[in-house]
Amino acid sequence: MSTTSTSDAQTVKPAETGYASTNGIKTYYEVYGEGTPLVLLHGAYMTIGLNWGRLIPELSKNRKVIAVELQGHGHTEYSDRALSLATLASDVAGVLDHLKIDSADVAGYSFGGKVAYEFAIQNPERLRKLVIISAAYKTSGWLPEVSNAFKNMKTEFFDNTPMKTAYDAVAPDKTKWTTFLEQMFASAAAPFDLGDDNIAKIAAPVLIISGDNDGMNKMELIKTYQLLGGAGTADLGAAPKSQLAIVPGQSHVSLMMQTALLSNYINGFLK
Repeated sequence: MSTTSTSDAQTVKPAETGYASTNGIKTYYEVYGEGTPLVLLHGAYMTIGLNWGRLIPELSKNRKVIAVELQGHGHTEYSDRALSLATLASDVAGVLDHLKIDSADVAGYSFGGKVAYEFAIQNPERLRKLVIISAAYKTSGWLPEVSNAFKNMKTEFFDNTPMKTAYDAVAPDKTKWTTFLEQMFASAAAPFDLGDDNIAKIAAPVLIISGDNDGMNKMELIKTYQLLGGAGTADLGAAPKSQLAIVPGQSHVSLMMQTALLSNYINGFLK
């Protein structure tokens, strides 16, 4: 969902923009800063600027930030190619290939977090660290009312929203908006599960960030943290490589507005 208004424009300009040929489409990307690569994957219906506009200036101070727009989003044109997590994660790898980057940290929010989990499963040798913001790797990671809401989405819900404004500002073909929404609705309504075993095999350190009222099933979130080696007692042994942050007083939407908090968590973890 929407996280920022379109007035929250980036205060830094990309050093590079372009398109990478990935699995039959051209995927748009922007590059900011210099240093260890960090890939940013946006939430559903969003653009780079709408999702990450506040954070890119902070995250790119000491890092090379590569922000990607996934199939049908922003500058990346609509395609009737099947919208699968496996293909989207492969697109991300294709952008890295295009930029001649062997490995990177990856951060994903919401829909982008699902793609980030899939990237971690597909490309363990290319992943340094993983940041997951308000995202699950299976349907049961969300509360039932959230999953039910996904099944009842309507295109008119998005009229006069920041997502529609951001899309219209950059989309190569604005007439595809409704078709794009319908494709995304079908994807959101379909049950998915990337597999407990696959999550447990992620060797890279993972930082999970969730709002206390962001619609995620917190019992499942604790299980996820356990699969990643967390939820022990660090005072009685080694600290786990992964981390869990549950931010008080935050919803799925408001969490992404916490620029200082998120940049501190992400920068601290990636160091």
